[in-house]
Amino acid sequence: MIVGVGARRGVDASEVIEAIETALKEIGATLTDVNALASANIKKDEKGLIEASEILGIPIHFISHDEVNSCDVPSASQASRFGLKGVAEPSAIILSDDKELIMKKKAYGRVTIAIAK
Repeated sequence: MIVGVGARRGVDASEVIEAIETALKEIGATLTDVNALASANIKKDEKGLIEASEILGIPIHFISHDEVNSCDVPSASQASRFGLKGVAEPSAIILSDDKELIMKKKAYGRVTIAIAK
């Protein structure tokens, strides 16, 4: 399972971890079910995402903007102001095996989570 993560600038690792754990609990999954975290390349320098990945021991992959924009996503996104179709949903879909969202994006404070398998 792949957890797509979008976040506001300056988010800290604890916010990211809490959002991921809450989303997983909502779908009846745990951290051990997660193969990787994914986000758009625009977030590659977001310290909170990188630290959360390190703390959880789950790798994070940053997806190129071209790949993100090649993906059909079910939800509109505020990322459109940055020229992206989305962050959490397309990142999760692209990295997943089945290319299927099992949880559409949902905001948890300053973090947005989408989960794909």
